[in-house]
Formats: sequence, C-alpha cells, structure tokens
Amino acid sequence: MNNLIVIKNLVKQYNSHKKIKILNKINFSFKKGKVYSLVGPSGSGKSTLLNLLSLIDRPSSGYIKISNKNINFLDTSINDELRANKIGIIYQDNNLLSDFNALENVYLARLSIDNNKNKAIEDSKKIIKNLGLSNRLEHFPSELSGGEMQRIAIARALLNSPEIILADEPTGSLDYRNAKEVYKILFKLKRFDRLIIFATHNRYFANMADCKIELIGGKIKVTNARINK
Repeated sequence: MNNLIVIKNLVKQYNSHKKIKILNKINFSFKKGKVYSLVGPSGSGKSTLLNLLSLIDRPSSGYIKISNKNINFLDTSINDELRANKIGIIYQDNNLLSDFNALENVYLARLSIDNNKNKAIEDSKKIIKNLGLSNRLEHFPSELSGGEMQRIAIARALLNSPEIILADEPTGSLDYRNAKEVYKILFKLKRFDRLIIFATHNRYFANMADCKIELIGGKIKVTNARINK
C-alpha cells in the first residue's frame, strides 16, 4: 500500500447564522513519493484542508488515515506528537519568531521532541547550509529578505525529517524570482518515502506537481495527474 494519507467523506463546516460547508464529503488518497498541488479560488478550502491534514484543525465528520491509522482528533497529545515527528509545515507568512535569530528559529522546532540541544543545533546548521544561508545563521528575521525568511521557514519544517510536507501558499508574499527559487527547493525535497502537498494560486507552479487537485464548491477534482493508479 503506497497511500500515506487517506481521507474519506471529509466534511468541514462552520456554524454562524447558518451552516457553511467548506469541504463536503471529499475522498482522496495521497501517495508516497508524489507532489500534489491544491488550487482553487480564495475561500475554496485549500487552507482548511491543509489544516485538517496537519491535525491543527478537526473535521466536522469523516475521517483521515495517516500510515493506515485512523486519526482520533480528540487525542490531542498523540496528534501533537505525530505532527512534530512526521509533518513539516511551511506557512505563507513564514511565522518566524522575531526575537530569535535564523539558527534559533530552526533548532527550537527540534526541542519539542528532543532535549538534545547540541544535536538540534548541528542538524539545523547542516540544513541551513544546504539551503545556501550559512552566512545568515545569526541574523534576525528583520535582517533577512523575504526569500531568505522563507528558506529559513523551510529549514525549520525539514528539521525533523518529515514524511509529510504541507505548504500553504509558501510563496504568496514573494516576487516571482524568489517564488521560483522556493519552489525549486520544494521540488528537490521530493523522495520515494515522502509526500508533499502545497496550495497555490499560481497555475505555473501548480502544473509542476505530479497531481493537481482543484477545490470547487466544497468538492475535490483532479484536473491533471501523472500518477499511476
């Protein structure tokens, strides 16, 4: 079985004056070794789906399986551990801590699961070096360019060698040159035992994925795929 994430009859709705269904009984299987793009207009549910897959949010109904195990969204401690060990998240706004330098922003992600600070620092330096930012270790976010901040955010997401990488509009705040560089890095992270899913409004980058998924009216639609069923 090559499916790393399986979603079945997944529903997410919000109750205000009336029920608003963002995702409406969607079904899909995400395979190891593949890159998926999520496209759709603002409000179509791209970020909602990524929040569910990252176990940050919980569905209204339906289920999610990761590595063939049903996720119990009431067991937050196990889900927090699963997220820390298995899932790397890259946000649009990088979410770097302004009072910490680049190196600290990366290695602090390891300390939530391992108290070996020296190993965390050593591994962080290697990842940052691989992303071409060894000369920025001691720089604070305010001293980095937009592209550099996003590369540090990618380094943070990679620190725990995640099987799953989720990226929500990772270049939404960057110019095209920096966006292209970030996606170049993202696609280099593809490997046989890893799953990458990213949301984007950019059709050019979306079409580079092995499978492009469109969210429309709460439903999921595969618009192009180069994946063997």
